[in-house]
Amino acid sequence: MEKDFDRMNYYEMLDIERNATAAQIRAAYNAALQMYQPDSMVSYSFFSRDEREKILTLLDKAYFTLINEAQRTRYDGELDPSAISESGEKSAAVKKPVNIFEINRQQLNSPARKIQNAELKAKIAQNPLIQEIMARQEISGADLKAMRTGLGVAIEKIQQETKIRLDYLHDIEEGKTDKLPAAVFLKGFVRAYLKSLCIEPADAISVRYIDALQRKN
Repeated sequence: MEKDFDRMNYYEMLDIERNATAAQIRAAYNAALQMYQPDSMVSYSFFSRDEREKILTLLDKAYFTLINEAQRTRYDGELDPSAISESGEKSAAVKKPVNIFEINRQQLNSPARKIQNAELKAKIAQNPLIQEIMARQEISGADLKAMRTGLGVAIEKIQQETKIRLDYLHDIEEGKTDKLPAAVFLKGFVRAYLKSLCIEPADAISVRYIDALQRKN
């Protein structure tokens, strides 16, 4: 597994800080479930059924421990003391890059999809607004929506391809930071969104979106 859950503590599994609130724990857990569920094309290509089941079991254990105040306190006491600062405050978990987001490769390589991709790329090359947005140093949710609508792609089509929840896609386009998942998951969602539209470089543009979102707050 690219994300080695066996060696992570519960905070790292959910990609949250040690002082995360219950709402943040729930949001991170829901985002993780969305990514590793059996029909998810976001991580479909990277895990076997057994690996996915193991990950989901670990995520459940992490969530139900951290969401329960008493169990969380006991768990915190069992963690490596180095994870606690000298002042006694909980320190933030170290963020680890995760490269597990991908649209299903088999679907992308189908003849119909190749034709559609060629059409999208032609539209991108001929659309001055999309070209201008792609060159920006900061990319907003409104920019993503403008590119999608400029290509004539319904958001429901992206949802069908990526298996990302429709409300997450709307939140991404609207920049609703209070409803979006943790950054490490969000980057993958945005990357899958861009890949579905054939907008490249998806990695760089998704980073610009995340950076802009963080500066906004």
